[in-house]
Amino acid sequence: MLPVTGVLYLVIYWACLGANVFALIDAVRRKPDAFVAADRQTKQIWLMILGGSLLAQWLFNALSAGVLSILGLAAIVATIVYLVDVRRKLIDVSNGPRW
Repeated sequence: MLPVTGVLYLVIYWACLGANVFALIDAVRRKPDAFVAADRQTKQIWLMILGGSLLAQWLFNALSAGVLSILGLAAIVATIVYLVDVRRKLIDVSNGPRW
């Protein structure tokens, strides 16, 4: 049986992995022109960042005590930046002003 902290780490790990998959699918669905109009990096760059972060999260668990876990943590940060900043700007550009 897993201790409570082990279960909590697993829940956080799968939540971060799910958020990264959601961000990657969202970036694939957006038009390339929206990234340029939002004054963010290009769609290809974000797809590479999110794809690499998904791979890093899967390979290097950020919650483990290994030296390479910093790559998993960087992957989580990249996903959060996309979801909080870039995605919001893309939605604003795609929908236009809210009047």
